Amino acid sequence: MSIISDRPNEPSLAKPLRILVVGAGGVGGYFGGRLLEAGQDVTFLVRKQRASEMARTGLKVSSCFGDLTFQKPPILIADELAEPFDLILLACKAYDLADAIASFAGGVGPSTAILPLLNGILHLERLDARFGCSHVLGGACYISASRDADGKVIHKNDVHMIVFGDRGGASNPQIEAIATAFAGAKFDHRQTDMILHEMWEKWVFVAALAGITCLMRASIGDIARAGASDLAKTLFDECAKIATSQGFSPRAEFLDRTRRIFIAAESPLTASMLNDIEKNAPVEADHILGDLLRRSDNRRKGKLLLQVAYAHLKAYEARRAREFGSA
Repeated sequence: MSIISDRPNEPSLAKPLRILVVGAGGVGGYFGGRLLEAGQDVTFLVRKQRASEMARTGLKVSSCFGDLTFQKPPILIADELAEPFDLILLACKAYDLADAIASFAGGVGPSTAILPLLNGILHLERLDARFGCSHVLGGACYISASRDADGKVIHKNDVHMIVFGDRGGASNPQIEAIATAFAGAKFDHRQTDMILHEMWEKWVFVAALAGITCLMRASIGDIARAGASDLAKTLFDECAKIATSQGFSPRAEFLDRTRRIFIAAESPLTASMLNDIEKNAPVEADHILGDLLRRSDNRRKGKLLLQVAYAHLKAYEARRAREFGSA
């Protein structure tokens, strides 16, 4: 692949992208594994414990689109990262973001692109502050995947998509190179000039889903059968209103489709955050619900259901900190 760029910080690339996948959990393990399957130059940056696990068991992925096994996938730990990569695919949890930034900083060079796959927006501000906005793309992924007790990545549905783009809507050789790298991999991808709008729409959906299913400790279907779908719709509408106040009004098709999701009586849908609570694991309360609430114009005018859902998650975190000694 040959790429020519007139930008001083984007030298031409005459070979496939060198890709650093930060994290080898559900998201990083799946998309990184698919890129590795496609012959891309992929290295996983992981913690020491995960590195030891992968050295013993390799990287295994179970998916309806085909299973993967790599006995010795390329891995690094932070202390071993000594040169820049072309693309950093950031697939950590929000509460691990500070540690992740410190771990991959040594892999960021003058022409490195950082593609984060976290939910929400707050991580963009933190990445911009550390590396400069010219390095940080917009991105979102759509997948349900996690690691089981043996470290295998389990793909739980039939959706596997990455959406990405320049946050200003521009198309450039860097974006085109990423699209080329993704094109040969067995997952869906889409380049868009409206990536921030799509990130906000996903944030609205995830915040409402996490808020209502964690608050009710139930699936969307169970909430509907309890006659409480109006609560789910109210929370969703609150989140959508906040997005509108920030200049990212959700599109009509998104609103109609998502409202139908929130009233489906047979739906087993829950947020991954509820699964985390049920495992007594950390949650992304501040990044997903708290940051959205912070941007609300009505935060001091009256109680929102979003405030109740956020308080519920913060109470969970307080109990967890007391019982387990960690936030």
